[in-house]
Amino acid sequence: MEPFKADFQEFEVAEGHEGLRDIKFLLDIPLTVTVEIGRTKMLINDLLQLGQGSVVELDKLAGEPMEMLINNKVIARGEVVVVNEKFGIRLTDIVSPNDRLKQLK
Repeated sequence: MEPFKADFQEFEVAEGHEGLRDIKFLLDIPLTVTVEIGRTKMLINDLLQLGQGSVVELDKLAGEPMEMLINNKVIARGEVVVVNEKFGIRLTDIVSPNDRLKQLK
């Protein structure tokens, strides 16, 4: 399935949908983007014992896709890349619009 694409700069209200408004105002709403490589639970005592070089075991295996979250909702998965000495994520899978709507419930 091809990911949903929309050019909001050219958004027009479809005929017969007078109730719809121009949604360009959505383009300036800030969102929190998080890339998650894994999770774990620790006791405070164990957390206080961490130091430089400590290893924290996560719930994902090496090589598994990372998840990209927008406002704590998974919208995509991908892999780590390095571009100009900075880390990034190459998206390999975008959650379908139907699955994204299910997350809102």
